[in-house]
Amino acid sequence: MSSLRIIIAGGGTGGHIFPAVAIGHALQRLHPGVTLLFAGANGKMEMEKVPQEGFEIVGLDIAGFNRSHMFKNLLLPYLLLKSAWQAQRILKSFRPDAVVGVGGYASFPVLRAAQYRGIPTVIQEQNSFAGRSNRILGKKAKVICVAYAGMERFFPEDRLVITGNPVRRQIAQSALTRAEGQAWLGMDAGRKTILVIGGSLGARAINEAIDHALEQLLQEDVQLIWQTGRLYYEQAQKRAAASGGRVKVFDFIREMDYAYAAADIVVSRAGALAIAELCIVARPVIFVPYPFAAEDHQTSNAMALVEHNAAMLVKDNEADSELFRKLKHLLHDNTMQEVMISNLKHMAVRDADEQIAGQVIRAAKRDI
Repeated sequence: MSSLRIIIAGGGTGGHIFPAVAIGHALQRLHPGVTLLFAGANGKMEMEKVPQEGFEIVGLDIAGFNRSHMFKNLLLPYLLLKSAWQAQRILKSFRPDAVVGVGGYASFPVLRAAQYRGIPTVIQEQNSFAGRSNRILGKKAKVICVAYAGMERFFPEDRLVITGNPVRRQIAQSALTRAEGQAWLGMDAGRKTILVIGGSLGARAINEAIDHALEQLLQEDVQLIWQTGRLYYEQAQKRAAASGGRVKVFDFIREMDYAYAAADIVVSRAGALAIAELCIVARPVIFVPYPFAAEDHQTSNAMALVEHNAAMLVKDNEADSELFRKLKHLLHDNTMQEVMISNLKHMAVRDADEQIAGQVIRAAKRDI
């Protein structure tokens, strides 16, 4: 089998990194001998997480527009120019047959440089509302792999392929039982378990809502798996200390297959990866979308499930007042839980990683 050389560019959060890694592993399965190189942003979590998965990664000096600290944007024009130059150097040195963009800061300069050089590019658009960068890149991409219908609003229709979003294989193919998940976490299998996840970086609104309602939640005879992110970890640890072991706090959960297996109900942000995973594991879920995501795409993502009775939604600015109320209602409504589980299963895609990898291989071989 002839060797192929592929660059996978992007990152910034687990929602971009883990799909990239899933595509990388799928490429290795479908095309043994493929040579892979990841491109990320220096200082971002992909520079640590990708090597942990056994892949080589190079970093670009790139950042996005900072809405919180405007003075930090003074260097942005310089970083954009520098990252474009770095992307050209990476392409010249590695000589890829195709470049894949999964979103995140590093994705745009690398794909833009590849398109300038005539190298086939594949976009993996995770969300139901495409971001501006991918809309620009989509004009010259060979293939755009999407997870939602109706994406011709943003991209040339003849290049769209509905693949779903890639999920880590240990989750997509997991056979873990609830009892195994509970045992791994050292929890009481006789109690209902709520998994609270705010994405790889945590979620302030979710953390504060859980913090403020913790005593009320524990009165419902439940236990919590609480993934806080780094910034809220110490505060959550203090709050969990008096729970008698019923609240397990993590800043980051690497073994999400065990956490999902142990859970009966999930509270989550509405990133594309979280949604893809929750469809596969089929756990009743309340989404609290991050309202400042580009074009408010997390709300669009969540509504695609809410409209099919597969999830509930609480607005970020109403989490403190509404999250506990809806959680309590869902905990005691077994019929609603069963409806959600059934509808989530119908929306699950387990082989998105290999579908996307197949499109990448075709693009690299110039079969598209």
